[in-house]
Amino acid sequence: MIDSYARDRTYLEPGKALGVVLARSREDVVTTMRWASEHRVPVVPRGAGTGLAGGATAMDGSIVLSLARMTAITELSPADEIAVVEPGVITADLDRAARGHGLMYAPDPSSYEISTIGGNLATNAGGLRCVKYGVTRDSALGLEVVLADGRVMNTGRRTVKGVTGYDLTGLFVGSEGTLGVITSATVRLRRAPLVPPATFAAEFGSARDAAAAVSAIIAAGCQPSLMELLDRATLKAIDDWRNIGLEDTSQAMLIGQSDAADGQAVAVRMQEICEANGASFVAVSTTPAEADELIAVRRMAYQAKERLGACLVEDVCVPRSALPEMISAIEAAAARHDVLICTVAHAGDGNLHPVFIFDHGTAEPPAPVWAAADEVFTRALELGGTLTGEHGVGVLKRRWLDLEAGPVVSEVQQGIKAVFDPLGILNPGKAI
Repeated sequence: MIDSYARDRTYLEPGKALGVVLARSREDVVTTMRWASEHRVPVVPRGAGTGLAGGATAMDGSIVLSLARMTAITELSPADEIAVVEPGVITADLDRAARGHGLMYAPDPSSYEISTIGGNLATNAGGLRCVKYGVTRDSALGLEVVLADGRVMNTGRRTVKGVTGYDLTGLFVGSEGTLGVITSATVRLRRAPLVPPATFAAEFGSARDAAAAVSAIIAAGCQPSLMELLDRATLKAIDDWRNIGLEDTSQAMLIGQSDAADGQAVAVRMQEICEANGASFVAVSTTPAEADELIAVRRMAYQAKERLGACLVEDVCVPRSALPEMISAIEAAAARHDVLICTVAHAGDGNLHPVFIFDHGTAEPPAPVWAAADEVFTRALELGGTLTGEHGVGVLKRRWLDLEAGPVVSEVQQGIKAVFDPLGILNPGKAI
């Protein structure tokens, strides 16, 4: 049983954990952290294990602390448009509960049907709708956190506004379990769209042309609620698996959506912009079922890639204007090092997911994969971007941290870690 709680969705082999705590309450977490602090035993917090950076992988001699059984939605207030939830609540379940009151929970990572709110908070997960509604941090109002020594701290508030003291909520969101263990969260809900979203899918002769269409759509003020790009390698992987009718001329697909009151008209406008920017074919949904079918193509992407081999999944983010150049850099790195890279992107906010494929059963990505990854990360930083937009640093990206952070930032972050976790027992070796 321990092994099943020791892994995430990366290729990484976990260490040998001492045991697993299946927490059902805050008191379970408090007891675990008090014991671990007294005995100086490392603790690896985790949710559903859907992470893609190694942030929840066990280390030798650690206790794995699973929050997946803390699944209560303890409050849902339509009047205040907030919910209070335990960390094991599945993201899509919260959204469904909110929609029963005409509301929605906006963050929707691709794993939203299996990922947990606690894990989303730990990595500041994004998702398909983040182009309009922002990432998880933008929906986090307050947290209940158990610190390394077992003390319980409440951060933030129930109000939309609040500037009392430092923003500790924002600090914990994205900290990957290295500062404390989240046991409850107060999150912001939003009004659900009045009409079903309208969706389009456009095919292009190059990924660069598709990226240029994204810039044109945003510049035209269309305000899409979703804007996803899939390259040829990704589309072929999906087609080989599910036979989506991929044409030989299709080198990229752009899937966009509008949930505005006039969404159908906005989708038609985005169709026209795609056609003006070289799209060879554009389809616009006319029913919710058709929209769901188009979005389903995007949500198949990662599973399709996993069928090809082991995956080194990255998520660089660049300014939106640099998206075409970043796509060209990924394609060049793949060709130069003869590496299969399948890329999808939350194109509306410049967040790309180049996935480096290598043989199953290989303990470590081969040298050409690392060389291609080095080029991709270096170019992203040169373009004013960042190493990770939403997956987190975990273990996989620590080798590149100094390229972005620098010595002063690294020193400050280590100082923050020491304040909250002076013994260094919370998820050591991750994130910073």
